Amino acid sequence: MFNGRNILVTGGTGSFGKKFIKILLEQYRPNKVIVYSRDELKQFEMQQVFNQDCMRYFIGDVRDEPRLERAMEGVDYVVHAAALKQVPAAEYNPMECIKTNVQGAQNVIDAAISCGVEKAIALSTDKAANPINLYGATKLCSDKLFTAANNLVGAKHTRFAVVRYGNVIGSRGSVVPFFKKILADGATELPITDPRMTRFWLRLEDGVAFVLKNFRRMQGGEIFIPKIPSMRITDLCEAIAPGVPTKIIGIRPGEKLHEVMCPADLYYETLEFPDHFVIKPATPIHGVDYTKNALGEEGYPVSDGFVYNSGSNDHFLTVAELREMNP
Repeated sequence: MFNGRNILVTGGTGSFGKKFIKILLEQYRPNKVIVYSRDELKQFEMQQVFNQDCMRYFIGDVRDEPRLERAMEGVDYVVHAAALKQVPAAEYNPMECIKTNVQGAQNVIDAAISCGVEKAIALSTDKAANPINLYGATKLCSDKLFTAANNLVGAKHTRFAVVRYGNVIGSRGSVVPFFKKILADGATELPITDPRMTRFWLRLEDGVAFVLKNFRRMQGGEIFIPKIPSMRITDLCEAIAPGVPTKIIGIRPGEKLHEVMCPADLYYETLEFPDHFVIKPATPIHGVDYTKNALGEEGYPVSDGFVYNSGSNDHFLTVAELREMNP
């Protein structure tokens, strides 16, 4: 699907972007892969690793629509991974988060339509379901913009979809590298917000594989949600530092005990497939049957009141499994 094609990744120097491009280059032979991001140093460092002839590096901000349009000229597929994602920072700097995560998403949509992009997928987060923090609220807005964008294309063929998943192991700013750093600095206890806390848990390469496959599955307007395991924060601590005590510091502003990816209030729009869920768009594309995707996979409506919650998930990782996933 990606052989000989042009792919642009916003936020391409981030954890997801680098892993996505690594796997893309291993499995396909694209014509061009465009990294679109703000930080020249991160781009310079990335160029030392990804220096293939197909690689292009565009410095630009998703807040800048003319620059996006310039970068997207001739692009076939877009992965929108750029975002401000730190929950406490978003609470303190709400308008900056809105400019990047909401207006930036609309700019990506407008540029993609103007440039005749074939398909665009935006990355979402479990925090966008029933959001209680500013970051989650902006990502819900982004999800709504992307799923509704299919109504804006007119006679053009551009299609938009969303991929929503949970916490990614070891991503920049996540708890695993934080724990490892403070332990290396001599910490004798691990700070946790609440011992009851659970999270969906995903390896970065599995997230990339899910996004790649959804380019083939998508018809436009879907929110794709993988079936993934949960973990308990206390088990994670034991996996990383066996026997090290924990210190409860209290829940941070905007933080939940458990995360949700399929809200109960949207059970009537939720379909279950063998290895994932799909939330149908509020305004479906005319003539599209979302119960059967472009790969021919069939999904079925979930039961009344169904909720996909990290605290009631039927698959929890053991300490041994967490240790294996967090080398």
